[in-house]
Amino acid sequence: QVQLVESGGGLVQPGGSLRLSCAASRIIFSSYTMAWYRRSPEKQRELVASITRGGSTNYADSVKERFTISRDNAKNTVYLQMNSLKPEDTAVYYCNTHGAAFDWGQGTQVTVSS
Repeated sequence: QVQLVESGGGLVQPGGSLRLSCAASRIIFSSYTMAWYRRSPEKQRELVASITRGGSTNYADSVKERFTISRDNAKNTVYLQMNSLKPEDTAVYYCNTHGAAFDWGQGTQVTVSS
């Protein structure tokens, strides 16, 4: 069974930074476009960023110029560097393939608050 394990969340002040990681197991990681999603009490789960097998990236308008997605195929890991964080970025962050082909992991909580 595929496992997706997110980590790196926490409490940060507005303007701060966090780096999220997602380790995938039991998949041919390099074959997939991977993505980060987030869900907050106010919103349904939304796509935040994605990265293709070749490294091309796309971002939601709300995070452009602030977030950077990257991947390390040798480590089966996808990352999300989040800078200039805002309170509205508060959410549980999840990774999955683009299109969410696999069961969701537990996610990692990001709270942006002063």
